[in-house]
Amino acid sequence: MQYRRFGRTEIQMPVFSCGGMRYQQSWNDIAPADVPKANQENLEATIRRSLEVGINHIETARGYGSSEMQLGWILPKLPRDEMIIQTKVAPTADPKEFESVLEQSLSLLQLDHVDLLGIHGINNEELLDWTVREGGCMEVARRYQKEGRVRHIGFSTHSPEPVITKAIETDAFDYVNLHWYYIFQDNWPSIEAATQRDMGVFIISPNDKGGQLYNPTPKLVELCAPLSPMAFNDLFCLLRPEVHTLSLGASRPTDFDEHLKALDHYDQAAELIPTIAAKLRAHAIDKVGEDWLDHFLDDIPRWNLVPGEVNLRVILRLWTLVACYDMVEYGKARYNLLGNAEHWFPGKNLKNADYAALEGRLAQSRFSDVNLERLKEAHKLLGGSEKKRLSQSD
Repeated sequence: MQYRRFGRTEIQMPVFSCGGMRYQQSWNDIAPADVPKANQENLEATIRRSLEVGINHIETARGYGSSEMQLGWILPKLPRDEMIIQTKVAPTADPKEFESVLEQSLSLLQLDHVDLLGIHGINNEELLDWTVREGGCMEVARRYQKEGRVRHIGFSTHSPEPVITKAIETDAFDYVNLHWYYIFQDNWPSIEAATQRDMGVFIISPNDKGGQLYNPTPKLVELCAPLSPMAFNDLFCLLRPEVHTLSLGASRPTDFDEHLKALDHYDQAAELIPTIAAKLRAHAIDKVGEDWLDHFLDDIPRWNLVPGEVNLRVILRLWTLVACYDMVEYGKARYNLLGNAEHWFPGKNLKNADYAALEGRLAQSRFSDVNLERLKEAHKLLGGSEKKRLSQSD
């Protein structure tokens, strides 16, 4: 395993983290008796395998249903000083509610402290305000920090880059969990801002949100050779020293295997990754043209400024990924989540769109001659049954 200094926390962080959102029994809180023996055995085998290969950062959240409870049955049995434990708690308007939920998290984990506490889902300016304002949730977290029950405080986010950077610039946080990987590089300015403040940088969901790379399209397999798409994406992220760890949402012990293969090429990444990235880009240019590839989001407003709150930016990105790399199943999963995920994935798809209003809003955009046509193509190809976030599942 490779390790990197996690910013000013001074933690030596493995470049892969064991995310706790896929091996638990339920996305809801359930009674201990409702956890099947086989599920708990699988969870414990996953944790032991993680530690065996050097992935000693175990990450979960209060919002992950039974994950904390089930981890609380195994973590106290393992060497505490050899593990980095992180949980996350969502901010609330009432800091007393935040404290109650935080207390529940620590109780379920059955640990006297967590190394990392994340304020979970600072996805807009209101949630940021709830966190950092006088008397807000951060004051509760700081009190727990002074008591030694929390070592370092960061935040996770699915927000647009300007809000992430604004949160970073408060200087209130030691680290950030955010999205950044090959198919989505918009948040690089936030990573640069975090680096300037010596913050830890944790990449969320590079395997799933980064393109469902556990089930890649044949085109991606072809273009990423001699690496797998998953190994390419791992090393693409880790080639940047500003990035410290990537979350692996393991559901079973073998889910680490492909990522460990990526580390076989760790020392050759500087040679391999630019070559593969150039192939991916050349193919994309052949499919959609360089001008579109580099500028298709120019002048495209964010969802809250669009008639019907349609998330044009996401939909045009999905159209592009399908056109370039045949990523239809990934596109369907993301497209049909629009309108069903609140601030975690905001805006709506085109199901009830007023196309005339959208055409007027896009009249001054760089690609006004094709934007509407491509939006309609995306809806025809990707539209279908509504999707929910994992945390909204039964």
